[in-house]
Amino acid sequence: LIIAVLIVVLSSALCSGAEAALFSVSIVKVRQLSNSNKKEGKALLSIRENMSRPIAAIVVLNNIANIVGSVIAGGIATVTLGNKWLGLFSGCLTFLVIIFSEIIPKTLGERYAENIALIVANPVRFIASILTPILWGIEKITLPVTGESSHKFTTNESEIKLLASIGGKEGVIEKKESDLIQRVFELNNTTSKMLMTPRVALTHLEGNIQLGKVKDQIISSEHSRIVVIDRTPDNVIGIAMKDELLTALLNNKENENVNNFTNPAQFVSEATTADELLSTFQGSHQHLGVVEDEYGGVSGVVTLEDVIEILTGEIVDETDKSEDLQEEARVKKIE
Repeated sequence: LIIAVLIVVLSSALCSGAEAALFSVSIVKVRQLSNSNKKEGKALLSIRENMSRPIAAIVVLNNIANIVGSVIAGGIATVTLGNKWLGLFSGCLTFLVIIFSEIIPKTLGERYAENIALIVANPVRFIASILTPILWGIEKITLPVTGESSHKFTTNESEIKLLASIGGKEGVIEKKESDLIQRVFELNNTTSKMLMTPRVALTHLEGNIQLGKVKDQIISSEHSRIVVIDRTPDNVIGIAMKDELLTALLNNKENENVNNFTNPAQFVSEATTADELLSTFQGSHQHLGVVEDEYGGVSGVVTLEDVIEILTGEIVDETDKSEDLQEEARVKKIE
């Protein structure tokens, strides 16, 4: 009788612990273990990618252990102890199953999930292959209720941000690293319209004007790149580098027109996101884009520095006269 009880409790405990461990290991960790070229890791990955049959196999074994084992143990108890003690025996067996076959194994399975999951992965796959006909029949019966399994993403943006926040608070990663991860997700939520230096705050020069006539404007500009226009700011013909203009002035080229020192401008829409801007700047090897509104008019300009500031916060160098040009532009507009 004792042996029968031990078989029931232990076999059920193994099933419960294995089930808890397989469910508790994160899919990210499973992929990491699989990449280590361990056979157990690859077996575990195949189980996690299709959990239905392996878990069904464990459930079948667990119920066989609990039901069939209890019936056999009950029969032995009737012969050994008599009918009058059968009720007490059933109550004690139920208590043992709850404590030692459910609560304790599942707790340990969750606590030591990685090690246990690697140990049971291959045996579970083997058992599932043996029980394939039974599991196939169970799948057909349950399919109208459960439906086809759908693809589940490994994680999502909210989970990554939450993990980064928790990691920063607990010291797993540095606070600055946590903040940087949080800010990365703002790249595709931020548009060029939100980042740009507005039109009213732009430094621009007319292309057909001689350098000598705009010398003071060039020198006083706090921007390293100056927008060159043809009569109106809505007609941008290019971008001039401030240092090239100053070099030309030093070389006594004051009589030459500004457009002789102009490089082609690249144009982006107001709806272009920061991550798209970053790709555009990398591909074009230019650090400034002219922002156009839906009607083709110029709204302002956006720079690579504007995009980087999403990740780092406001960057102010020794030439900046204002920390926030957008706020300065709003003030100018009100005035």
